[in-house]
Amino acid sequence: MNEPSPIPGPAQSFPGPAQPAPEPEHFAPAPYDASAPETAPAPYDASAPETAPAPETAPPEDAPKPPKKRRRPGPFTLLALPGLTVLVGSVVFLTVAGKLPGTEADEEGAARTPAAEESDATALVDDSFVPWLKQAAGACTVLRPSVLAAQIDAESGWNTDSAALTGPTGIAGFDAAAWKKWGKDADGNGTSSPKEPVDAIMALGRQDCALADEVTKARTSGTVNGDLLDLTLAAYTTGTAEVTKAGKVPAKGTAYVKKIEKLAKHYKTFDKGDATPGQGAAPTSAVLAWPSATHTVSSPYGTREHPLTHVTKLHTGVDFPAAQGTPVTAAREGTVVFAALTKAYGNRIVVDHGTISGAHVQTTYSHLSAMHVTTGQHVTTGTLLGDVGSTGLSTGPHLHFEVIRDGYYNDPMPWLGAG
Repeated sequence: MNEPSPIPGPAQSFPGPAQPAPEPEHFAPAPYDASAPETAPAPYDASAPETAPAPETAPPEDAPKPPKKRRRPGPFTLLALPGLTVLVGSVVFLTVAGKLPGTEADEEGAARTPAAEESDATALVDDSFVPWLKQAAGACTVLRPSVLAAQIDAESGWNTDSAALTGPTGIAGFDAAAWKKWGKDADGNGTSSPKEPVDAIMALGRQDCALADEVTKARTSGTVNGDLLDLTLAAYTTGTAEVTKAGKVPAKGTAYVKKIEKLAKHYKTFDKGDATPGQGAAPTSAVLAWPSATHTVSSPYGTREHPLTHVTKLHTGVDFPAAQGTPVTAAREGTVVFAALTKAYGNRIVVDHGTISGAHVQTTYSHLSAMHVTTGQHVTTGTLLGDVGSTGLSTGPHLHFEVIRDGYYNDPMPWLGAG
């Protein structure tokens, strides 16, 4: 006996025997019954898209369960995400490699070798200019070709296109007044112009050497102290008066000095074949006589902490302790080029001995209690110059004796004969 259909309308039959209710995630919806009330919803399938219609017929009993459907990727996932992934990956790679502009490796040059930096710098310089750099630097012992090249790099970046330069003209940045003082027709082409690289290179060398001479005199007199090249570069950028006023490299000149020294490292190949100023060895046989009868050294040449100022710096000579009034004599024949009272050295005498073993040599005698010679006086080895004292910055009677070779302080001991 047939049971009436629980749903109003014509009777409907289902294939096969009654089946237990499937698991919710695999529920197969019943076929659509047109006679069913409109309010009767079809069984809900959580895995199906909301707009997907119910199947017209039920699947066979032995049909496999339909796979769970997944939402398809949207336009952002298909189009934007791959590009964004590539971009992020590229940024990470460039940052690690130090190639991304603005990264520390790029700014500091950590990803570049010193050889590459030097090659890049020297590539800016026409090969024909290098001999002129060497000749210009040879005008005085303090200069090196690399220093001149660095100065030109700082002024113009070695850009020889005069139309592209503003302000002072030419690669060395000479204005009209400075060119009138230092400019010459160096290459012999009949004209003298700061816009001609060779003329400019030679003029810069003349200017630097003149400044080196000025600060050397100031250092000899004891009014300034410091490295001769540093003082020369400071005088170039601030003027000799500022260096003399400060008694050293003035604060306003420090940045320029550091910049040139850093740039000069990129042009060091231009210095090959040239001796480093002031670094030549003392003569193999001593050429100076002892300046006093006392050969005991209380403070040798080299870095030390000053006993009064407590500043650690180079002790530029040797100290020979002796009783007040002990005679001080000339170490070699020469001309007295300075003899006066100074703040730090007290009574100080400087004797110029001319050229010795290919180098310009001077000797100095400081902290004297009395001076027995005057500037311009010719002396011979053993001439009485003054008496041991303790004038200037001194802790007691002694002779501070220095040897200056090509403008640079040397250890005096190798220059002196056996005691």
